[in-house]
Amino acid sequence: MASSTYRGQCFCGAVKFEVTGAPKEMGYCHCESCRSWSASPLNGFTLWDTKDIAITGGEDQVGEYRKTENSHRRFCRNCGGHLMTYHPEMGLIDVFSAMLPELVFKPELHVHYGEKVLSVLDELPKFADLPAELGGSGVQLTE
Repeated sequence: MASSTYRGQCFCGAVKFEVTGAPKEMGYCHCESCRSWSASPLNGFTLWDTKDIAITGGEDQVGEYRKTENSHRRFCRNCGGHLMTYHPEMGLIDVFSAMLPELVFKPELHVHYGEKVLSVLDELPKFADLPAELGGSGVQLTE
């Protein structure tokens, strides 16, 4: 089976990257940090193994901000465009779904729905924090 490669870049195009294979998970995050960082009521995420991502241009322009040790948010130093978030405890990188225009985004769950500011009626599982396999409580909430 052939492996898929998806390319993305920051807002100005100074930083380019690619991911190969398939995301481990896709969904929506409702936590306050993601809402604030994305300036949106929720954030579409795609989680990848760290080995599946490569910066292919502008690596010297990649900045990083750590509000917590759980999320190392990466951005372009030139335009401020968001790129991805490294989650060291999970060993995964979240590439924001909007950063991969060729990837068909098929969300499978909502995380941190306990912090939501926007209700979403889509019949996907809604976790109060995270699924147990990602280090959360595994508690699901109703719509």
